[in-house]
Amino acid sequence: MRLPTYSGTLETIRLTGEPLIPRAPGVPLTRTAFAAAHVISDPLAERAPWDSRPAVDWDATLAFRQGLWDQGLGLAEAMDTAQRGMGVDWATALELIRRTMQAARAHPLKPRVACGAGTDHKTAAELSDAGAIIAAYSDQMEAIEAAGGQIIVMATRALPAIGANAETYGRVYDTLISQAAEPVILHWLGEMFDPGLSGYWGTADIGAATGIVLDLIERNAAKVDGIKISLLDQAHEEAFRARLPEGVRLYTGDDFNYAPLIEGDGTHHSHALLGIFAAIAPAASQALEALARGDSTTYHALLAPTVPLSREIFKAPTRFYKAGIAFLSWLNGTQDHFVMPAGFQSSREITHYAEVFRLADAAHLLVRPDLAEARMRTLLALHGIDG
Repeated sequence: MRLPTYSGTLETIRLTGEPLIPRAPGVPLTRTAFAAAHVISDPLAERAPWDSRPAVDWDATLAFRQGLWDQGLGLAEAMDTAQRGMGVDWATALELIRRTMQAARAHPLKPRVACGAGTDHKTAAELSDAGAIIAAYSDQMEAIEAAGGQIIVMATRALPAIGANAETYGRVYDTLISQAAEPVILHWLGEMFDPGLSGYWGTADIGAATGIVLDLIERNAAKVDGIKISLLDQAHEEAFRARLPEGVRLYTGDDFNYAPLIEGDGTHHSHALLGIFAAIAPAASQALEALARGDSTTYHALLAPTVPLSREIFKAPTRFYKAGIAFLSWLNGTQDHFVMPAGFQSSREITHYAEVFRLADAAHLLVRPDLAEARMRTLLALHGIDG
């Protein structure tokens, strides 16, 4: 088939036809791995998709999560991968959390599920001070605990919006951590994922922000399970995790450098809370199995081809990465359409999707090659390309 390239040409390719087969790991994994999953729309029920709550295909959305759990992965629910604040509102996210927790309790592997708590059910005008932000977070945290989920304290746009300083961040986070029933996962999401988070922790200086966060964790270590860092900076993450208190995990959110970070340096290693793991689940699961067996060669052989794919999916503007994850879900038959909440599939161009298709094939992640090819041809035809 012929695919468009970034040089403006059409290139003929042939699929390898050698997909990895999704399966459960044969040994317990030595890394905690949360895959952050997307939401699958119900396009026939959509009405005014830019202006109203999204219509969700609950059966397909939950089946996608079952597939992740069947491969031994945990789930990060209702996070930015699920288009929180980018087409999915809190009411939909809460229903998603409740349905997911019910399904998780019924799953034979009893998978770990951590859920994102934020402030997105309130308007910016309603979040004008620290007290209002604490109250908004508390509403969502209580709802997650009632559903049985572990809390991820998501980064909120509200704090940068009010020009919060380090002391304000400390007050907000100390309060939230102390009132949580169980240890929480903190969330440091860089502005490349959400420009509204620029200057998070009260400073644009990464070194100063690091000190603020480490001080916060140190004084709350008993109530902090770990922290997810998504700054796409391997050296920073390695230095940061070496300074964490004993027992506090570093969950990498680095979708560019996850392979060496998860393997570690022999002294420290990262766990995973990654959107890309939802797209590369067979490779991720089987690589983590190899790592648990002490087989570093197989670990890297499985993950190395996924890195170019991940870098393409998370290319700038990085916040549009969700489209690539939903696209691969469609290619692999875990959803029967390529429609996203708020029409988010239009955030990437056809050349990007063609490159994702090529790289997914090279990484052995087109589980049903014939179906993937047929669907890629449909998308090409929609863009006026005879594939």
